[in-house]
Amino acid sequence: MNVILESRRVLRIESPSVQGGMNDKHRVRPFISPGNWVETDPFLLLMEDWFPKGVFDRHPHRGMETVTYVLEGGVEHYDNHGHKGTIAAGDAMWMTAGKGVIHNEQPIDGRTVHALQLWINLRREEKQVSAHLQTLHASSMPVRREPGVEARVFSGRSGTTQAPTTNHTPVLMVELRLGPDAEIQHEIPPGFNAFVVLLEGNARVCSTAVNVRAGQIAWFTQSGNVSAAFLSADEHGFRALLFAGKPLREPVAARGPFVMNTEEELRVGFEEYRSQGEHFGL
Repeated sequence: MNVILESRRVLRIESPSVQGGMNDKHRVRPFISPGNWVETDPFLLLMEDWFPKGVFDRHPHRGMETVTYVLEGGVEHYDNHGHKGTIAAGDAMWMTAGKGVIHNEQPIDGRTVHALQLWINLRREEKQVSAHLQTLHASSMPVRREPGVEARVFSGRSGTTQAPTTNHTPVLMVELRLGPDAEIQHEIPPGFNAFVVLLEGNARVCSTAVNVRAGQIAWFTQSGNVSAAFLSADEHGFRALLFAGKPLREPVAARGPFVMNTEEELRVGFEEYRSQGEHFGL
């Protein structure tokens, strides 16, 4: 018997437009733009990308984690710590940059990749941890199943289904696929900042059945209690990604792919990157 939990309400819905990226063949949709650190804590950025070969050549990160989720195509990746591999549609890659990593992401066979990338902040004491990579193949992720519902758990827990993914910053990441007229009550931990991104179809969200369509992001209200996001489908069903994270409530100093707590820490980080070259973060 399901326990009825407090319902998180919809705080706001945003409909970002697709725009040009780093070259004329790169397109982006910024679901979370950097800078609103308090509102989005611990999330720093969420970008939908359509990228060809060469857009994400060799580049560094420090002081955060990145989560890449592939919607279409495939990605071949490697970094200066010796991590390498491939991910395909439905897979994800969870990279902890920590004290530093230089990595490279390229489309397999030169085909344009359609993906989402989320940046997650790290606590001050964890910004200097060693770089780490977790490859999360969809076929290996645990799935919670209910009538008309498939919830694939990439991080955190859905019902009694727990992902094996390790986190520095506690984060829930669940891919939701709901069939026609199906519904789910998804638990959100107390105090977590939560949002849902619609990938396909339309969803009715929270007890007031606010409509959210593909290409939109809906942020939920905060709650200090164990609460839930209520989502239901129309006659066509939907596919979405549900995220929730524990706010860090720390100062943020960010410049490009480096995220620290102070400007001085950023200066030191870039100086180390320039001086250490391929040994950055090792």
